Amino acid sequence: MKPSRLYDETRKKALQDPKVAAAYLEECLQDGNMKLFTAALKHVAEARGGVARLSKATRLNREALYRTLSKSGNPRLDTLAKVLGAMGLRLGVVSESLHS
Repeated sequence: MKPSRLYDETRKKALQDPKVAAAYLEECLQDGNMKLFTAALKHVAEARGGVARLSKATRLNREALYRTLSKSGNPRLDTLAKVLGAMGLRLGVVSESLHS
């Protein structure tokens, strides 16, 4: 089932806040499902001006970014770092004992 327009608009507005976007991505990443994380990354990109804008900010090919952020996408670490950096976010590593 396709999400409702109201839900998409609400999510898009919420993800414009960097703290909300970071928490959203962190939760999706903790799930361990990379397809979920990639979809969440696309949601944040859309909320922040879209993939075309992200392409300019990262200097990455727009078509490649669309593929990377697709359901079958599998972003490389360097691409992920560039994408997150363009969104004002970054990757971090923490001990699992801090989340237990």
